[in-house]
Amino acid sequence: MAQISPPKRSKKGPPPPIQQTVGNLDKPEPTSLKPLNFKVPAAFHREFKSYAVQHGMTMLDLLREAFQAVKNQRGF
Repeated sequence: MAQISPPKRSKKGPPPPIQQTVGNLDKPEPTSLKPLNFKVPAAFHREFKSYAVQHGMTMLDLLREAFQAVKNQRGF
């Protein structure tokens, strides 16, 4: 007669309690800040940052303004 081994136990552990997962699918507030990570050449970064400083604005403000100008130009 064939011997049947007992089922293997999962090493993952039990699922998280319901209260830990509630709200993880909620959308963030539109005004909350999210990281935007990408790499640019060092020379571009230096020029971008220098331009922002010379005009008394943050790099984020410059990026927003540039994106708005592109949207206006291309008719978004």
